[in-house]
Amino acid sequence: MRRILIIEDDNYIAELQRDYFQLHDFSVTICGDGKQGLEEALRGDFVLVIVDLQLPGVDGFEICRQIREKRDMPILIVSAKKEEIDKIRGFGLGADDFVTKPFSPNELVARAKAHLARYERYNGGRDNGTADVIAIRELSLHKTSRRVYVRDREIALTAREYDVLLFLASHPNRVFSKDELFERIWGLDSNGDIATVTVHISRIREKIEGDPSNPQFIETVWGAGYRFNV
Repeated sequence: MRRILIIEDDNYIAELQRDYFQLHDFSVTICGDGKQGLEEALRGDFVLVIVDLQLPGVDGFEICRQIREKRDMPILIVSAKKEEIDKIRGFGLGADDFVTKPFSPNELVARAKAHLARYERYNGGRDNGTADVIAIRELSLHKTSRRVYVRDREIALTAREYDVLLFLASHPNRVFSKDELFERIWGLDSNGDIATVTVHISRIREKIEGDPSNPQFIETVWGAGYRFNV
């Protein structure tokens, strides 16, 4: 049985989430304190973490940041905060999704399962029979090991950053809109959430581009989207 961690200080909401996930055969651990939840996330064998933003001890943003630095698993924010800046900050710190309270428990479970399925597919060491390495100038992506190198120096990407980069590099010279990228990579309805695409592209550029303000790999096509240049 797959284990998930819910970090939520509202007992009613935490128990509601737990009940719905248990109906879908997940084992659920609940932490009502941010510090305790972070410690549990870093030492426990969880496949996914659901975290509120406003928590005692350590807030959800810091929890996202520290988990993403040390662990590679889906992180879903569930929060009453509705401002776009909070979503952008959450995505920038490594969250995979942002669900606003009040929420549909069934939708939350569906989103979590979609992220897990995508994560497991990309991390399963499988490929579609094509070459294992994509090499473009000084950049190389190793699909089986999910490693990225620039001039023989390994670049540390989050799981989602790698997914975005691999998708674009696998479809060179083609323009994808933010909506298309969100749908292809996240596999969910992108309405209102496409800001995460911009955040992830920016973070990837900071890591692989010599000059992120003048990118050579991932080009912005104004009014249309992004293109990977070869």
